Amino acid sequence: MRSKVLVVGSMNYDIILKAKRLPEQGETMPVDGCTFAAGGKGANQAVQAAKLGVDTWMAGCLGNDPMGDFLYNTAAGFGLQTEHIRRVDGPTGLGVVHALENGSVHASIVRGANFEITRDDIDAVEPLLDEVGLVILQMEIPLDINRYVIDKAKEHGCKVLLNAAPAEPFEKEYLAKCDYLVVNEVEAAFYAGRTAATLEEGCAMASEMAAELHNTVVITMGSEGAVVSDGSRAEAVPSMKVKAIETTGAGDSFIGGIAYAVTNGMDIFEACRFATKCSAVTVTRLGAQNSMPTLSEIG
Repeated sequence: MRSKVLVVGSMNYDIILKAKRLPEQGETMPVDGCTFAAGGKGANQAVQAAKLGVDTWMAGCLGNDPMGDFLYNTAAGFGLQTEHIRRVDGPTGLGVVHALENGSVHASIVRGANFEITRDDIDAVEPLLDEVGLVILQMEIPLDINRYVIDKAKEHGCKVLLNAAPAEPFEKEYLAKCDYLVVNEVEAAFYAGRTAATLEEGCAMASEMAAELHNTVVITMGSEGAVVSDGSRAEAVPSMKVKAIETTGAGDSFIGGIAYAVTNGMDIFEACRFATKCSAVTVTRLGAQNSMPTLSEIG
């Protein structure tokens, strides 16, 4: 079984502001604290997979600035394979996150170097695709690059997991080429055209989407848990009840957990149950990558 993972995606320098609430329009409001951390959906998902012991490559772009230096060194420190991270002129991607005391997160991102990735970067990583079992993508890089990666991955017999976040218009042809489509409830509503308020409604929505796309759809539903359907079977995976300190990175931890599970022979239903354990640990700690568990910390 191919057990290596390639993540093609975003790397952001995150400024996390701890606050009781969001400021009102026109209000200048002091916050309770500020943390600087490595982030970006791509890097977060790659780090979680690596922390679980998966041989993981990261492909993406960083600026030639101190923030890029920090992100590159952090990725290497977590054990990611970094030879396909390219440095470019211009700013590194940036995330500004308001983490509220009720556990909710409000984030804005500056694309920066994340939108400098090219087809040449993907061609450079193509030889690795014969060894990779799973390619992971998000929507924080140009969609044309995602299409190119999906096509290349399928040519080499790799499974593809697309975390369609943030939600962007994307052809059903390419959604269907992905083996796993993972979205949260807001993104699911964007693609399905309606909302799901309960796990039961989420199961029905995931089943409809999976049947239409002929793949597997996972919808994460915050504190309620997640739902998964392969088109013929649907299952709700309730969340584990823990005291959430901060939910930054919880969804990315979930996807990194899926990566570990499916490359170690679990089916997608087992994988989602394992991934739920990962995100349950992550939300009990501050930050994203630093808070993600190692395999020994999963009960």
